[in-house]
Amino acid sequence: MKTLKTMEWLVRREFWEYKGMFFWAPVRLALIMIALLVGILIYSGGKGMSFDGHNMTAVLEHKAEVVAVMANNYIAASVPVFMMLGALVFFYCLGAMFEERRDRSILFWKSLPVSDQMTVLSKVALALVVAPLISIAVGIITSFVILMMMCVVMAFQGLNFFGVLFSNGDFYLTPLRLIGMWPVYILWAIPTVGWLLMVSAWARSKVFLWAVGVPVLGLLVVKMADFVFKLNLDVHWFSHHIVLRVLGGLFPGIWLGFQDGAKQMVMSQHEHGADMGNMLTNAWMSLADAEMWVGVVAGVLMIFTAIKLRHWRDEG
Repeated sequence: MKTLKTMEWLVRREFWEYKGMFFWAPVRLALIMIALLVGILIYSGGKGMSFDGHNMTAVLEHKAEVVAVMANNYIAASVPVFMMLGALVFFYCLGAMFEERRDRSILFWKSLPVSDQMTVLSKVALALVVAPLISIAVGIITSFVILMMMCVVMAFQGLNFFGVLFSNGDFYLTPLRLIGMWPVYILWAIPTVGWLLMVSAWARSKVFLWAVGVPVLGLLVVKMADFVFKLNLDVHWFSHHIVLRVLGGLFPGIWLGFQDGAKQMVMSQHEHGADMGNMLTNAWMSLADAEMWVGVVAGVLMIFTAIKLRHWRDEG
């Protein structure tokens, strides 16, 4: 119980220190997206969504299909929020332990009765649990607001979709399916979080160059060795399973690039647009990949190394 209380306190401390990054940044992005849509609608005077008699008849005849497409795809409006999530967590992990050594605040934190293990794990929890949940909440709310605004505009054109939309099951299931991908995101993100935290705990300066440069340089060395010595190395495998896993794991949906069958299933045409049910299924199917679990193990080992490095390298 005491350990859980300590962890809760540490996560709260990390969140309040980086609240502007993980809370206000996605909220501001969401507000900008909504403001831009409002500006476009005001500027166009709603003409961009106006319908003539022929189009109006066609929409009314296929009202259920149109609503089904809206119910299945409205969450796509949150994509910019999730792209921002990947970038924010990347730079947070990169500076998580380097900054406390640089400003010597590590001396204060080490004076507290809190272990290096708990401190590092609190940073992992913020990166993999708290930050994604905040972005999911912001993304769902933003998508809902944008969808409602579009429905209001269409209502002024004589198309009332509210009743049919609210009675469509996918309207409620789509956000739940998005939340259902969160555990998969955590597992795919662990190697990147582990690598960035390890570099952050080790590097004395130029953390970004070390974190990005080492994998990229490794790829260049493999390419050069393959070209010069004709070793027939699988350069694509190295770039895909090493460089991409190490640097790109924080961006949601990365698993789509590792299973051709799943990607084809998700990207195939669906009668109501993108099938969020298939996306959820394929996300969990990606866990059947043995190489994914090798990445998880490697990420855990790198987090363990970061804990040890924080204990050894507190010189500032």
